[in-house]
Amino acid sequence: MKLKLLLVAMLVAAMGPAREAPPPRVEPQPASPEELAAPEPEHARPDLRILSAAEAMPDDFLWSARPVVVFADTPNDPAFREQMRALEAGDQALIERDVVVITDSDPGANSTWRRQLHPRGFSLVIIDKDGQVKQRRPLPWDVREISRAIDKLPLRRQEIGRAGMVP
Repeated sequence: MKLKLLLVAMLVAAMGPAREAPPPRVEPQPASPEELAAPEPEHARPDLRILSAAEAMPDDFLWSARPVVVFADTPNDPAFREQMRALEAGDQALIERDVVVITDSDPGANSTWRRQLHPRGFSLVIIDKDGQVKQRRPLPWDVREISRAIDKLPLRRQEIGRAGMVP
């Protein structure tokens, strides 16, 4: 009998206070003088780096960034303009993937990028951090497609694994 009474008492105690009881009152802690004096710094959102082919060399990004190279025969090429709008609109996803956008819309300049990659007309080229070409596209891609392609790369998978993140 004592065992049953003990079990009932334990069950009642486990249920907590009655519903009619007011919730416990939590007093806010006063802020320290240091917290009051120093406003929290606003973290500036980094901008997507967009460079012209003349400003950067392929070796500048080896093991530090993923160049996404956008080629066109003229800056007024509709595919080039569409691609640049898409890249600028989804810049945060590209920044998270260490992307640097390289633009080359002057075939007459014969840049190092153009000599190495041999584009014809509009072309989108995704290069991994190891300097190898991973994707070539003759049509504009949106940031979602570019991000998915990058997330499938072995080096990106290693980065995700080290960060403990799920793609």
